[in-house]
Amino acid sequence: MEYFGISVQALMSQLLLGLVNGSFYAMLSLGLAVIFGLLNVINFAHGALYMMGAFLAWMGIHYFGASYWLMLIVAPLLVGAFGIAIERTMLRWLYKVDQVYGLLLTFGLTLLLEGIFRSFYGVSGQPFDTPALLQGSTDLGFMILPNYRAWVVAVSLLVCFATWFVIEKTKLGAYLRAGTENPRLVEAFGVNVPLMVTLTYGYGVALAGLAGVLAAPIIQVSPLMGSNLIIVVFAVVVIGGMGSIMGSILTGLGLGVIEGLTRVFYAPGSATVVFVLMIVVLLLRPAGLFGKER
Repeated sequence: MEYFGISVQALMSQLLLGLVNGSFYAMLSLGLAVIFGLLNVINFAHGALYMMGAFLAWMGIHYFGASYWLMLIVAPLLVGAFGIAIERTMLRWLYKVDQVYGLLLTFGLTLLLEGIFRSFYGVSGQPFDTPALLQGSTDLGFMILPNYRAWVVAVSLLVCFATWFVIEKTKLGAYLRAGTENPRLVEAFGVNVPLMVTLTYGYGVALAGLAGVLAAPIIQVSPLMGSNLIIVVFAVVVIGGMGSIMGSILTGLGLGVIEGLTRVFYAPGSATVVFVLMIVVLLLRPAGLFGKER
């Protein structure tokens, strides 16, 4: 069966590809939204930390013989620990100054991290094998579904909506939101606000590390893999609304699907459709689709 000269299988394949890309957009933009919404920091180093997560997983498997499943846990934890070190030694001094200083600092960190990995591994990329348990595909009748891509979408959705639930629906999330608005009041209840802020930043960058590990078997692990993605992710955050948790998740998934559909009907436009939508949204609703007008 065909629609507009395009087979159903080809259409569904592009939709799946768009959903996989949207899963990465959602997870990365979620981390950015958590950090900006709760810490008011524009973390430009997010793409480099995504790359770092992929490389740490590759190094653990390549040099130490670790399994994919172990590195799926260890690599994000290491990236999160690195993020905590960044927050404690650098970012904590910039919370009360203009946001541009945090942006410049994290941009400098991006160049530093990319330069370090590029000097050791070049820019050609390192192959990353799909774990044996997730190799192969499933025939759904109307399309062939690669098992690993289905795994990526499932894990991304689980992590994204679990994060939203914790921040928006639990007491811990209430403390986080209150701690950013009135830290002295929250500290009066015995909550260690600086520690909470540090762990929040660590969790936000750990999400980037997790996305990097999930992406590694799909794309080659390269020092530039983060810089190729971070601009699109920032566009996703702007469209969804800076600091909006649910906005980042839904916008990331939706834009991934729109990008996939654009690739079917007008392939050259797939590289720019996200930015066209960002311009339209900024003109009609500067705060973003899910952001709050100030």
